[in-house]
Amino acid sequence: MRFLPAILLIVMLMGCGGPEPRKPEEVKSGSFYKESIERTKKLLAAEEEIIQGIISKDTVHEYLSSPDGFWYYYESKNDTATYQPKTGDQILFSYNLMSLGNDTIYTAQEIGPISHLIDKQQLFPGLQNAVKLLKINEKATFLFPSPLAYGYQGDNKAIGPKTPLKSSVELHTIIIDNDSLN
Repeated sequence: MRFLPAILLIVMLMGCGGPEPRKPEEVKSGSFYKESIERTKKLLAAEEEIIQGIISKDTVHEYLSSPDGFWYYYESKNDTATYQPKTGDQILFSYNLMSLGNDTIYTAQEIGPISHLIDKQQLFPGLQNAVKLLKINEKATFLFPSPLAYGYQGDNKAIGPKTPLKSSVELHTIIIDNDSLN
């Protein structure tokens, strides 16, 4: 009987020393990201090829290439205006959205006039930069590859994922921010 507590203690200690679960190995492989980047590059190249095809077939308009990765032509220019919107300026503009095949997705009437603070409020990336290219009372049509439109998400309504867009944008008013004048 005197050895019973010692034996119980030994049994209890042996029961606690079971095998420890193996910690998961973390393999840092960039293969997922590399594959994703490659898919994106291929998608962008295919969309740019489609856009270049549209541009080459359009003999009526003179397209300009934006350093931001989209193409556009002016529908109406304002040669008397010199000021283009800058960060902090408030603008009023309207736009529509179409597929590259000219199917209307949203009309300018459906969207309505948009009041926007340049670089202070969010628009889809291409439109964010497109409005800065216009002067008051100018209208231009822009061709955006999907990464500059609604990207991999779409708008969860009429615009699907990975959809390049065409948009006519008209700038109605610019309220110049005092800091833009400095």
